[in-house]
Amino acid sequence: MKPGPGRNPAVPAAAGEKGRNGMKTVSYMTCQSRMERQFDRFGRQMPARTESPEAFWAWKKEAGTKLYELLGLERMERCPLESQVTEVCEAEPGIRRERVVIQTEPDVWMPVYVLIPEQAEAKRRAGGRPSCVIAPAGHGSGGKISTAGDQSSAAAALGIRRYHCDYGLQLARKGLVALCPDSRGFGERREPAVQGDRPEQVLASSCRQLAHMAEPLGMTVAGMFVWDLMRLIDYIEERDQWNLEDIGCVGFSGGGMQTLFLTALDGRVARACVSGYLYGYKDALLKLNDNCSCNYVPGLWRYLDMGDIGAMIAPRPLVIQSCVEDPLNGARGMENVREPMEVIRGAYACLGAEDRLCHHICPGGHQWHPEGADLFAAASGEPPYAGWAPEVVKKA
Repeated sequence: MKPGPGRNPAVPAAAGEKGRNGMKTVSYMTCQSRMERQFDRFGRQMPARTESPEAFWAWKKEAGTKLYELLGLERMERCPLESQVTEVCEAEPGIRRERVVIQTEPDVWMPVYVLIPEQAEAKRRAGGRPSCVIAPAGHGSGGKISTAGDQSSAAAALGIRRYHCDYGLQLARKGLVALCPDSRGFGERREPAVQGDRPEQVLASSCRQLAHMAEPLGMTVAGMFVWDLMRLIDYIEERDQWNLEDIGCVGFSGGGMQTLFLTALDGRVARACVSGYLYGYKDALLKLNDNCSCNYVPGLWRYLDMGDIGAMIAPRPLVIQSCVEDPLNGARGMENVREPMEVIRGAYACLGAEDRLCHHICPGGHQWHPEGADLFAAASGEPPYAGWAPEVVKKA
């Protein structure tokens, strides 16, 4: 067909067919392929440098400054924590649960379930310092109620059954003090659009609403998550009852994202486990572009990919837990996981710390596997760590 007057021949003609209600669109002119080319052209301008320890440390300083800026952390405001213990109960025999509320920014409050096992208390009474771990929650879990194993509500029980995500309680059973926060937009911190007590509301989060408010102000949801966890470490230091040299962080899914960013940026985290959140950005977040708004940090992909952020954790002990059939891995599956893992391995090898990195590969879809708690708990002190290997494969 010849182009009509004024029509650009590069623009395809309308494609459609008549249906009952008029023209039915059978092809669309999307821009995803353009975005993919932009990613290839402009993405990852600040890749991890691992040719020498000196190059790595110089890169890490530069990359950390850029990541801090992109997350909008410079716009966060410090304030007194004004911590309060508002209730105390028994989570299960041998584990006390406190509900603590801290102020992370002026008039911004974060409730936290603190699980304190009897063996940790006994160690403290004997003059020792028990280790502690922060356990941020992922989406669809209801926040701290699931990570702390509170099955008093049907919604929390559903979240735990679906994802096995009561890892805060699992770690407390191993003798660690576990701090399970409600991130912004989760649990008691949901914005009005998703508040309510119906199960679907309890398990929902208001990341989208937070993103709409934050991003035009130069802030990000991921940045607010990380800031609040940094303030939780401030609380741990202020409380001064646990081992400040062995603060850990463990998270699944969106909690894994928080763990990744926090541990990369805050050297006070001594060891970490990231579950269900390690893959290349292009396949997992650009092509799968209907993920939660909290995953999208303006400008981030221009500088760093996820493997680079993970590399910033070296040489501290790190467990990465991946599931073979996790749809969030993207269309290439585990290939899109192993690529960023190789970037992280390069950083650990550069620093002579290969024995401080473990990739736990599990069967099935998007879920937490409790063996991750075993591997994390083993990573205290100097390696070798019980059960660790470059790859630990769980059989179906």
